[in-house]
Amino acid sequence: MLIRFVIQNTFSFDEQKEFNMIPKTRLKTLKHHIYSINNFPLLKIASIYGANGAGKSNIIKALGLFQKFVIDEDIPYELKKSRFKFNPKNKNQILAVEFIQNNAAFYYGIEFKDDIIFTEELYLSGLGKQADKLIFERKTNKNKITTIKFSEAFEKDEKSNVLKTVLLEEFVKHNKLVLRLIAKRDNPFLQHAKIAFQWFERALQVITPYSHTVALAHKLEIDKNFKKFADDFMKSFNLGIISLNSEKKKLKDFIGEDNEEEIERIIKEIEKSPNRMIGLRSKRGEEIVIIKDGNDIWVKKLLIKHKGKNDKLFLFELEEESDGTVRLLDFIPAFKEITSERKVFVIDEIERSIHPLLIKELIRKFSLDASTKGQIIFTTHESNLLDQEIFRQDEIWFVEKNINGATDLYSLSDFKEHKTIDIRKGYLNGRYGSIPFLANLHDLNWNSYASEK
Repeated sequence: MLIRFVIQNTFSFDEQKEFNMIPKTRLKTLKHHIYSINNFPLLKIASIYGANGAGKSNIIKALGLFQKFVIDEDIPYELKKSRFKFNPKNKNQILAVEFIQNNAAFYYGIEFKDDIIFTEELYLSGLGKQADKLIFERKTNKNKITTIKFSEAFEKDEKSNVLKTVLLEEFVKHNKLVLRLIAKRDNPFLQHAKIAFQWFERALQVITPYSHTVALAHKLEIDKNFKKFADDFMKSFNLGIISLNSEKKKLKDFIGEDNEEEIERIIKEIEKSPNRMIGLRSKRGEEIVIIKDGNDIWVKKLLIKHKGKNDKLFLFELEEESDGTVRLLDFIPAFKEITSERKVFVIDEIERSIHPLLIKELIRKFSLDASTKGQIIFTTHESNLLDQEIFRQDEIWFVEKNINGATDLYSLSDFKEHKTIDIRKGYLNGRYGSIPFLANLHDLNWNSYASEK
């Protein structure tokens, strides 16, 4: 579960800014939106508003690249070139998160510039109630020399010190993160590092406007509970969908026995895959899942069953569906998991290609459900969601560019509005900022650019 995300000198963020899921104690509305984990309160939902180019998507992008950085160890190219360009000061970039995984609270932060990671630190967080406890801290100087300090118990253990020497001499690099490296070690003093890494690897899920759910056809076939949820989820939108189906064929039947070279290439690729499974995707987002099961290799493809005239049933391929339907399919795993697991789904442009009334009812359902377990955080332009029956004031955030071109980030709760106020009207009237400034558009004389004939 996410507690806070800190960002500095990355994309449109200049000075250090913080987004958090910590409820304001003075607010008494929607009390079921507050999870209590180890007696620490956390919010279940958050929406982020802002004008085009204000920087709301940069929050999601930075968090997604941070996750990729941790899992892959190498600095993503997009992150290397992401320093805030309007500030001539050549300061370091900072990304940090505080989170809870398996009932343990962690703080993990990195400070880097170009291809040098100057600081990487992992602590058991005291959540402001007690002192943080060191798990590890790595430091790299300008000469690319790295040192690591572990917990006191680790440092006093002779075998652990041998491991530390081996890590520094053979594995630790100035331009690679070490959390994954340390988490994979079989050492009793590093068990918390394993748990922390699991949050990045499993609990945090980032969905962009261009990302798609993986292996949906496979999940539908092997998990009956998931299929029932998926069918009910899609049927509830009244799109004429009856069910989601997985078409299954043997690889040779799908490709053709004569295409031996292609079959051999795919088999080799599957053997290299740790899950013995690969996905091939079309430009439209349609995925074909190829999986090895025993001695057989199967191709699975998603088909969508619709009811037509005279109640006849027809199967549609994904490329025949609307963009809105495809987007809703991407949300199935998210809403399935946050109803029952402590996962964090972060979604950029949640309303993309979806009707405003539909997305509002979907968010309303999650908001009113007192039995959910996970968190959902999203960016949006959809002002219809600005409803205090759906959100607490501390669950609504705004981003806005300041005069220096840097993104500012703040919560509606900073304004201390009454719980009965129409926040949608206030937002559209510019009361909270973060809306487009249209004066220049009014002055645009586009007729003056007409070409002469």
